[in-house]
Amino acid sequence: MIIISPKTAEDFEKYFDLRWRILRKPWNQPVGSERDNDENNSFHLMATENNMALGVVRSQFINNTTVQLRYMAVDQPAQGRGIGRLLIEAMEKHARNNGADSIMLQARENAVGFYEKTGFKIKEKSYVLFDCIQHYKMTKTI
Repeated sequence: MIIISPKTAEDFEKYFDLRWRILRKPWNQPVGSERDNDENNSFHLMATENNMALGVVRSQFINNTTVQLRYMAVDQPAQGRGIGRLLIEAMEKHARNNGADSIMLQARENAVGFYEKTGFKIKEKSYVLFDCIQHYKMTKTI
């Protein structure tokens, strides 16, 4: 397994397909809902193996020293293999190398434990997505 920054149209097709299948399809959201207007101003990473996307994450600076992680997803059959941790570590390195000293994210309730294991702390309960998925703002100093 390797971590890459998607570059080709084929890479991005796999990247966005995984984001949609894990983060949107289970809630009957349409293809395209996994994207937003900040895609071109963000840094993307993808874990791949045998030419398949196993995990994805995106980051963007929200101020001069803070990066926000968004749209993190690991394919169901690949969960538990440490892929999420590797993606977080790679994003932390990228953020530090570009001047960030902290990372924030909005974690789904079922993912809070994972993020806590990687050093994030809950700051506050935040929004509810699709009327059923509670999110928590979490931060980490890097």
